[in-house]
Amino acid sequence: MTFHFIFADKEEQRTKKTKNSPSCLGYPVSIFFIVVNEFCERFSYYGMKAVLVLYFKYFIGWDNDLSTTIYHTFVALCYLTPILGAIIADSWLGKTIVYLSIVYTIGQVIMAISAIHDITDTNRDGTPDNMTFHTAMSMLGLMLIALGTGGIKPCVAAFGGDQFEEHQEKQRSTFFSIFYLSINAGSLLSTLITPILRAQECGIYSKQSCFPLAFGVPAALMVVALIVFIAGHSMYIMESPKGNILLRVMKCIGFAIKNRFNHRSKQHPKREHWMDWAEEKYDKLLIAQVKMVLKVLFLYIPLPMFWALFDQQGSRWTLQATTMDGNFGAFIIQPDQMQIVNPILIVIMVPIMDSAVYPLIKKCHINFTPLRRMTVGMLLASLAFVAAALLQIQIDQTMPNFPSSSQIQVKFLNLENTSVPVEVEGQEPWKTIIKRKVTNELETVNLSIQDIEPNGIHMAWQVIQYFLMTCGEVVFSVTGLDFSYAQAPSNMKSVLQAGWLLTVAVGNIIVLIVAEAGSLPDQWAEYVLFASLLVAVSIIFAVMAYFYTYMDPMEIEAKFMDLEPEEKKRKELGMTTKDNLAYVNNETSNNTDDKQTKI
Repeated sequence: MTFHFIFADKEEQRTKKTKNSPSCLGYPVSIFFIVVNEFCERFSYYGMKAVLVLYFKYFIGWDNDLSTTIYHTFVALCYLTPILGAIIADSWLGKTIVYLSIVYTIGQVIMAISAIHDITDTNRDGTPDNMTFHTAMSMLGLMLIALGTGGIKPCVAAFGGDQFEEHQEKQRSTFFSIFYLSINAGSLLSTLITPILRAQECGIYSKQSCFPLAFGVPAALMVVALIVFIAGHSMYIMESPKGNILLRVMKCIGFAIKNRFNHRSKQHPKREHWMDWAEEKYDKLLIAQVKMVLKVLFLYIPLPMFWALFDQQGSRWTLQATTMDGNFGAFIIQPDQMQIVNPILIVIMVPIMDSAVYPLIKKCHINFTPLRRMTVGMLLASLAFVAAALLQIQIDQTMPNFPSSSQIQVKFLNLENTSVPVEVEGQEPWKTIIKRKVTNELETVNLSIQDIEPNGIHMAWQVIQYFLMTCGEVVFSVTGLDFSYAQAPSNMKSVLQAGWLLTVAVGNIIVLIVAEAGSLPDQWAEYVLFASLLVAVSIIFAVMAYFYTYMDPMEIEAKFMDLEPEEKKRKELGMTTKDNLAYVNNETSNNTDDKQTKI
């Protein structure tokens, strides 16, 4: 389970606060409401998401492929909408959280209503008579949830940071740690509790799996989250609207492309970098910052493949668990509860990697740079899918041979002591295969003839693939976020964060394309396909990382800031500036060689 933040950019000028927030032990009281809000919101999201794919399969009645497709479409939307949230957050940060939380809450309530089978069960047989109504309601609910959770994702953490004064850097750092802890707590508890609620039976006329309760409790927590956030409104420190750096970057890139296209003839001299064509309108500092951003974004191109595998924990792996034995003796694990292994292992693995593994590698004089760590993380994720494929092969050996989508299966059970001929229209007459004699001594017949053996492969075997995937996540995701933050210009952290979230969305789109294609007959073959694709992508990423030159954004920005007054003077005098090249020697702890970086 990975978590993403869009942090407020430090170098954006913070406006003077007009009021002081009440404090307790040196911390603004307002952050209590923000932390509780985040805990409830994360409980709501992960709780609903934990049972979603089983809702599609067992309530709506979709097959595994369609359930997986819709599941990953929803996740992709949840990681596309943060870009919209990032654009509007700088202008209406506090209001954005309130309004989108209302949308979010309505979506959760609609999801809970869509799972009540009694609404359309007019004949009271336990099956909804109008599945179109339930499907439409659930799709509407999911769209509202995606808009809500994605829209507030870049807002809450930044809003919490705004509650601190400039001299409260230590308290702000502690707040983000507590904020992260609230996310973990909410996701852990919800992933544990909602599958238990889903396994209960409830209903007015007939008892069915209690999806309304499994969706209703997260909806209730979202209502609590909204109430708590609104309750603290009088204590919040609200920042004045600021310019949005994401839009500035997009406009700068757009102008450079347009200007280059307008001067594509040979009579115009070439420039060292295509972004230099933006110099007619934008200052060189901004252009240099955009170049640094684009350099990192180029490395993001192969990353969606990792997320394509990672996010299948909630879809394919959960469906795999439905065919396994969850009896652990003292308790029974539900298939959708196995997802809790990931956050538990994260809590264990992060300190182990930071305090033991990385220091040991450093003592061995191995230059384990961030990009090399990310490559290893991708390879570990591919190994996780190899483990899933091997496990699936063992499961398939215990499963009966069901007919394909183009075939039907008919069974006749003959309890008489003579053969009964059966004739199918268009086919030759044939006799029933099963014969049973009823002796005079046997007056009753036991009709429980066991055709399908119970699940024989234990669910504990999935821990292997979860362990490998979590190790891959720790060295890939955590390192990737830190790398992006370190390599980003001072005022463009949110731009790179938006790009990072976009890779998650694209990864889920890859899954839904493969699932919808459905060209592979066996699930283990699909696991092998994903593992192979990620290995190939890992090799490409390793080559890209080899040629990447680590930057010191602060040093580069300082050099251009020194040139900025002279540049402004030239523009005021109407002088044309010639293309120039800035070379900066960068020494970073992650790169042993001094390389020349061209801006």
